[in-house]
Amino acid sequence: MTVEQNMLPRAMSLAVHELRTPVTVVAGYLRMLLREQAGPLTDKQKKMLEEADRSCGRLSAIVAEMSELGRFEAHEIALARQEFDIAALAAELASGMHEGEDRGVTLQVRSAGPVIVTGDRTRLAAALKALIHSALRERGEPGAIVVECSMINGTPAWAVVAIGDESALPALTQAALMAPPDFDEWRGGLGLALPVARRVIEAHGGALWSGDGSHSRAASALRLPFRT
Repeated sequence: MTVEQNMLPRAMSLAVHELRTPVTVVAGYLRMLLREQAGPLTDKQKKMLEEADRSCGRLSAIVAEMSELGRFEAHEIALARQEFDIAALAAELASGMHEGEDRGVTLQVRSAGPVIVTGDRTRLAAALKALIHSALRERGEPGAIVVECSMINGTPAWAVVAIGDESALPALTQAALMAPPDFDEWRGGLGLALPVARRVIEAHGGALWSGDGSHSRAASALRLPFRT
């Protein structure tokens, strides 16, 4: 690792340290105000404070993502190892996601059967959730986002999760057998969830890529070593 590369995780660690305390303090005072510990609130004041509290929560999440990204860049992450069905995990995540429903966007999970992988279930769940959320957010018109889980035979065999419009899935899945295309991890409005997701997947020996053309932002796929 070069001096410049070594500085990035150190700078992120320092930024996390400097941000975490004031964010925690602001969040604490907002909760006290919402509990009316400083006196009664009007409906308008309560609405303003609730919005501030939500924004503070988002900022706290970004600080946590900065911490995780910094630890990956510094190679300080120890991954848990357990067998689990990533298709069942996708279905579990989808059941609690409602992004895009107000725009007529639906979410479907599809699998021919269990797709077993070995890895850190908690971190892979966060990575998969970020990818699904990104696809739902980028879908500009009514329709379905499909999460398709499959196994592709090869050397090695891959567990593949393709996310996107029905028409984008075949090409996304086929790319798992080749050198996958690049993935645009730096997108506004998603914090650092996608850069962290990429590093989680690559730390498991997998890869992450985007769709092409008109599907480049609303479609993505990942592969992980398949565990029989």
